Amino acid sequence: MHSGDIKPTCNDFRSIARALTIVENDLQGASQLLKSLQFDKNTPIVGITGPPGAGKSTLVNALIEALVKKGNKIAVLAIDPTSPFNFGSLLGDRIRMTTHFNHPDVFIRSLATRGSLGGLSAKTIEMADVLRGAGFDYVLIETVGVGQSEVEIAGLADITFVVLVPESGDEIQNIKSGLMEIADAFIINKADRADADLFTHNLKKIIQQKGDDHIPVFKTIASKAEGINEVVDFIVSGANPKNNRKEVLLAEKAYRIIQQKRMADVDKKKLQQTIAKAFLNPEFNLYVFLDKF
Repeated sequence: MHSGDIKPTCNDFRSIARALTIVENDLQGASQLLKSLQFDKNTPIVGITGPPGAGKSTLVNALIEALVKKGNKIAVLAIDPTSPFNFGSLLGDRIRMTTHFNHPDVFIRSLATRGSLGGLSAKTIEMADVLRGAGFDYVLIETVGVGQSEVEIAGLADITFVVLVPESGDEIQNIKSGLMEIADAFIINKADRADADLFTHNLKKIIQQKGDDHIPVFKTIASKAEGINEVVDFIVSGANPKNNRKEVLLAEKAYRIIQQKRMADVDKKKLQQTIAKAFLNPEFNLYVFLDKF
């Protein structure tokens, strides 16, 4: 079958896997496949971000369980950091989602960020659209939460959850610069830990100071599925503050895809090898090198 003829559908996981592989690797037919996508269902994309160690994978696991119990078909795109040294994908904490790998209503795919500066790449947008077009009820995207990825997820997701833990420390300060703008809700995970109430109180105070009283703060213990139902109710209720700025989200997606296409002929691995040779010249100058490259 020609790759452009593949119609990914949530009733046929094999067709989705093939479609995602074609799009991720820019194989023949990728462009036609993306252009042929039809969005018959208004599938919300739910972004879950936050610092490493916040228990995002465990939280996603609990959300999948609760959403599936309500009769939903769920797709998960787990974004993994690409090592700058071996260009590989680090899939360590995905093991926590294994209970759902063979569930007929759950599709899970990991995606390496391919060195994208903020942790998300244009491929994430395209692959999320393939999953939306396949007719899932919800698409969950879990990001690495490193660098700018928290901010970038806002350009992709309809609902963005920022996950923190009581001992996040400096994170509470970072909220003042950036995270507040992109969070539709905060989740304090591992809420059975010391100082959870104090941390939650301080976070709510910051939210009030910024005049964002509409942003809820949920407390969860994902490992015990505690507090998960409240988060799921928020997702299912369609309380979507971004509905009034769909154009902004679309423009952000378009910008990322244009950026990727313009950079398509720059092979990072080849650049690394070429620069390694050029660097042997004692008169090496980065800007002269770039002119020639």
